[in-house]
Formats: sequence, structure tokens, C-alpha cells
Amino acid sequence: MRVCVVGTGYVGLVTGAALASLGNSVICIDRDEEKIANLKTGNIPFYEKGLEGLVTKNLSARRLSFTTNLATGVTSSDVIFIAVGTPLRPTGGADLSQIISVTKDLVKVMAGYKIIVVKSTVPVGTSELILDIFAREGRAEGEDFDMVFNPEFLREGDALYDFFHPTRIVIGSNNERAGQKVAELFKPLIKKPEEPGIIFTTIANAKMIKYAANTFLASRISFINEIANICERVGADVREVAKGLGYDRRLGNGYLSAGIGFGGPCLTKDLKALIKMAQDHGYEPYHLKSILEKNEHQVREVVRKIKEAMGGTLYNKRIGILGLAFKAETSDVRNSNALRIIELLKDQGATIRAYDPLAMPEAKRILLSVEYARDAYSAAEGSNALVILTDWDEFKDLDLGRIKKLLATPIIIDGRNIYEPDKMAEMGFNYRGVGRQSPEANLAKGGRRTLPKTGR
Repeated sequence: MRVCVVGTGYVGLVTGAALASLGNSVICIDRDEEKIANLKTGNIPFYEKGLEGLVTKNLSARRLSFTTNLATGVTSSDVIFIAVGTPLRPTGGADLSQIISVTKDLVKVMAGYKIIVVKSTVPVGTSELILDIFAREGRAEGEDFDMVFNPEFLREGDALYDFFHPTRIVIGSNNERAGQKVAELFKPLIKKPEEPGIIFTTIANAKMIKYAANTFLASRISFINEIANICERVGADVREVAKGLGYDRRLGNGYLSAGIGFGGPCLTKDLKALIKMAQDHGYEPYHLKSILEKNEHQVREVVRKIKEAMGGTLYNKRIGILGLAFKAETSDVRNSNALRIIELLKDQGATIRAYDPLAMPEAKRILLSVEYARDAYSAAEGSNALVILTDWDEFKDLDLGRIKKLLATPIIIDGRNIYEPDKMAEMGFNYRGVGRQSPEANLAKGGRRTLPKTGR
């Protein structure tokens, strides 16, 4: 098919490149001239595993192109994807200004029947807003255009894998023919009859599926962090507890890793937007609000743990930070709890030396008065504590003996539970994870010391 994708952020660029690789002719559009110029040469504006190669491959095959000219993309396409940002407003609702702007521009350049697919995450009621903009210009749904909502379920760092191996494809539309046409784009991804398929539903249902999915994932993270904090106080190990939960087929093991809480561009934004949507419709979502409150508490709990390990004060202490991105395998620091923790540490008088394999250029635009290290060892050198906030693989493979020698005091606060408490204690570290038990803490609570395996 001939496809146009408006917006070249994470969702838009991944969608465009992936659809092109399925044999479609795709034009991606963005107003940012510098961004488009870079994309034309295969240089993408962010890191996403495998994406740069896919963009370059499809540029060479002439299946993918980039332009700032909306009319060029729209007039030559049958299906138009809208994949612009819907950031959070200060009031908690989704900011639909980019959606409104794109819709107003579309109506001016459309010629002939088009299928408009909204990929952006938008609240219930947005379809009526879009339809009203078209109606004001004399464009009729079902004649000049049809609208389809196709929410994305892409994890940053694994976005291409998720696109090509979907758990489900949700298509919400008022017009069955338009929905089936969009479904044709994704049918090559369903290779076996037993694999999850395409869900055809209403527009309102499609929107709520997206919001409900992200909110449920956020709730699992807040839940396991609550359990982790209880584990620390009663002598249990959250890793073992989560493993036991994961064996239950009713629960599964996804999003049950205790840590510093959820962040990134989606979960918090969508949770707050759903809370605001409920309130706007006269319902107070107490459970959803508690998920958010728990996440805020988890950030403060990490800071408390760092402060406690350092004798109750952070003033004039140097803290080494490993990890700035909101998760590994991405350069994205949007709504990163790592950055929030750093700001709280600075507020209490700490000086920060931070390192991240990919996210430092982005972090430097936001985090001021922070020293950026060349590597993990440089971040540790001379620091009174080392704090792990993103679970990059390279942090799991550090020479811990060298780290211990570099630290001014051998304190490690592991906000991602990448190390084992027993091993860290044996090496002489004052180590604290999230919901994990060091041998000393376990003994203090009446438990048994776990002996290292000897092989005998």
C-alpha cells in the first residue's frame, strides 16, 4: 500500500520503517527540517535497537522516504497514520494540540478518499474532536475519509521486536471496510493461525485498551515495589517472591521486577491521563491514584536508603550514579526516575558524578550542576557511594574488585537488583538492593545465613 506517517518520533519512525520493510511505499513527514535532513541520510535522532539499519535498508530500496511537505505525503497515499506526541498537560490530561494541528493541516491538503489512522495515544472523545474539524471544512466521514484508531504496544529498546511479533493488533473503527483495509497492512505479521490476531472493536474500546494496558503494567510495578519494601522489613527476598508469583499462570512474570519505580514517556503519562479522563466524567479513580502515589513514594524510598547508608546526611558527599535513561537499551530520559532521584540528592547537598552508555547527551540538556563521567569506573572513583539506577548489561559485568578500590567508602545502592547480596557482602561492600536481604540483615531478623556453594 501507499502509506504516509505524520510524526517521526519513536512510534512514527518505527511504524514507518517497519511498514516499509513489509513491502509498502512509506513517506514519513515531520515539520523539523533538520530532523528530516538527517533522516534522509539514515541518521536517526534517538537510539532504538536495529532501527538505524532498518531505515537505511528501506531508504536504499526506495520503499521509505522523508519530507517536510505534508501535501506530498498525503496526496500520494491511501492510508495516513498520525503518530504525533500527546504529552501531559499540567492539569494531568493529554495535550492534543499536535493532533489538532495535524488534523487542520490534513483537511486542507486531502484530495480524494483517505483512511486516517490515529496511532497516538489519545483519550476517549478525541475522535469527536477530529470529526468536528473535518465537518467544519465540509468533509464527510464515510465519503471523504474514514477514521481508524490503532494503538501501539511498543516497548522502547524492543520496539522493532514488538512490531514484528505483536501480542495483538487492535483496530477501532466505525467503518468495517476501513478497518479491514488497515488490517491488511498487519496481516503479514500473523504467520500462524494459533498466533494472537487482530482485534476489531469500537473506537472507544481501542483507546481504552491502550490506556488500560499501560495502567495495568504500572500497577504491577507499584505492587511489586510495595511488596519489596515489606520484604526488607520482614526478612524476605522479593526476587524469590516474584519468582513464586510468576509461576502462577493467572499472573505471569512480566513487570514484577522491584526497583526505583516506573518512568519513561508512556506509563506515567497514560496513568495520569486516565485519572483525569475519569475525573472529567464524574468518577474519582482512587485505585489509579494510589498506583501513582506509590510510584512517587518509591523514588523517595530510594533516596532515603542512600541517605541511611551514608550515615543520615548527604551534605558534601559525592555520589556516583550509574544509569540515566529510564530503562536500558534506550537513550530516552523523558520522565526518568533516575533524573528525579539525582535532583533530590542534589537538593540535600550531594555532588553527583554520573555515567550512562547512551543517555548522557540527552541528560545534559536537563540535568545541570552534574559531572558526567567517561565510564562506570570514573563515576565510582572517589565517590562515597555508587548508586545503580538503570540496569545496563555493562553494569552487571563490572570488575567489582576494582570498583571497591575506587570508592572512598564501599557503599553500593542497587536500585535495579543486578547484584546478589551474599556475593556483595562477601566482597566487603555495604550493599543495599530493593527488597533483597543481605546476610547480616537476614540474621538480624532471625533468619539463617546462606552459605556460598562450595561444589562439594
